[in-house]
Amino acid sequence: MEIRLNNFVPDSDVDGPGRRASVFVQGCSIRCDGCATPWMWDENAGKCVDADTLIERILNIPGIEGVTFLGGEPFDQSKAVSYVAKAVREKGLSIVTFTGRTIENIRASGIESEIDLLKNTDLLIDGPFIESLADDSRPWVGSTNQRYLFLTSRYKKLVPLLSGISNKLEIRIYPDGRVFANGLMLTNDLKQFVMKLIN
Repeated sequence: MEIRLNNFVPDSDVDGPGRRASVFVQGCSIRCDGCATPWMWDENAGKCVDADTLIERILNIPGIEGVTFLGGEPFDQSKAVSYVAKAVREKGLSIVTFTGRTIENIRASGIESEIDLLKNTDLLIDGPFIESLADDSRPWVGSTNQRYLFLTSRYKKLVPLLSGISNKLEIRIYPDGRVFANGLMLTNDLKQFVMKLIN
């Protein structure tokens, strides 16, 4: 079984609680206006990776507490994503899954692999990005309609703490010159950061 990826970040502090491996899937059928990652929409771009190879790679990363699936739209590849999620969760890692759909829509689909992905997710962050509702004051989400859904007890302790968790941005520069940024930064902080870079 293969999973089509745009990127894989083995050690991130910005895509959910704690240190995590971030799996950026390639392809998105939702395509929100104002999306921060439109280059991840094309389902034919990116790179196909063997799911078992990805599982092995994740399980060999020291010190992470979990895996985050984002992109792109993880539920567009629910069969492969749920397979990976189940395998790493059985080894004790937590799962955070982002989706532009709603949990109600996913449950109503009746698609077995989509339901399986929900079953293997500890924290689901759902809802499309809505540009007119853009908000960077809450961690990990981009607009006020998006919800934190604690599907297991693993992260329920975060509910009263969410307002105190700051957004962060990670920027990676690869040896071949590619630059990859993930996470969120408050608009004013981002402007100040860019101004420091160009001055």
